[in-house]
Amino acid sequence: MKKDFSSEQEQMIKEQLEKRDIVDKRVLKAMKQVPREEFVLSSNKKLAYTDQPLSIGESQTISQPYIVALMTQLLKLKGGEKVLEIGTGSGYQTAILSYLVKEVYSIERHYQLLAKAKMVFKKLGIKNIRVKEGDGARGWQEKAPFEAIIVTAAAKKVPEDLIKQLAEKGRLVIPVNKKHWGQELIRLTKKGKKLEKENFGGCAFVPLVTQN
Repeated sequence: MKKDFSSEQEQMIKEQLEKRDIVDKRVLKAMKQVPREEFVLSSNKKLAYTDQPLSIGESQTISQPYIVALMTQLLKLKGGEKVLEIGTGSGYQTAILSYLVKEVYSIERHYQLLAKAKMVFKKLGIKNIRVKEGDGARGWQEKAPFEAIIVTAAAKKVPEDLIKQLAEKGRLVIPVNKKHWGQELIRLTKKGKKLEKENFGGCAFVPLVTQN
């Protein structure tokens, strides 16, 4: 018999999200609609709604629910956007985005992860996601511009290609390595030729691997 995770999901939303400044009702609704247990390894299903990242294979992780919700909230999504995600991973963040916007384009370097994610999207009946294997730092030029871009791996610096593919007033949320130690989560908003930068504190992500 398939386990019902609804109580764990409700507790995750109340304890990990609502009590930690996740206030966007659309984001909270999406987090309730997407079954996180479908995006973790079978051996980790019992941990699907715990407040921690989990291994998904290929030396990659699925972020803790709070970080997924925070980064999604920082994108300030209204519903009609075209969004680019760098780092499909297990597809959990991708699926959350799919409930909030018109179109999601996602890039992943690891074919095995991408294949698994596509199977889950199909299982859940999600049809507004397009994925491809490739170097995420180069973006998806043919589909640009994007009203929002989210990067789920830490970059040494913000990739220029992603800035170029960001629409006017578009938001880019990305973890970036600090000079000496650690990472910081930032949001860049494009305003003409300028980028408005906001810092949302420390974080920990796997590194963004790029040939750029």
